[in-house]
Amino acid sequence: VQLQASGGGLVQTGGSLRLSCAASGRTSSPYVMGWFRQAPGKEREFVAGISWSGRTISYADSVKGRFTISRDNAKNTGFLQMNSLKPEDTAVYHCSADSTRVWATTRPIDYDFWGQGTLVTVSS
Repeated sequence: VQLQASGGGLVQTGGSLRLSCAASGRTSSPYVMGWFRQAPGKEREFVAGISWSGRTISYADSVKGRFTISRDNAKNTGFLQMNSLKPEDTAVYHCSADSTRVWATTRPIDYDFWGQGTLVTVSS
């Protein structure tokens, strides 16, 4: 599975962005989709994950109530709607796919496919 993330940009505090993750390749096989982010000088951290069916979703505590993950398997695309953005949300956001599990884990090592990342900058 190849992944291409897009939708990042510069936004003011309190603003919104919608990230997209387009998948190609072996997309007919089920995979969990995850979003991670990495700020300068920090480790990559889990943001949100969604199962193939979309029925199982998980979020990092830091984004609960502000971010919404979704997917459209017919279009091989995943989304991360980000509202009420804060400066601490500034990071490169990566989408990822896990082809071996049923629901999302929070460990980057569990994901076998990664997109190139899209930069989100939230100004104060």
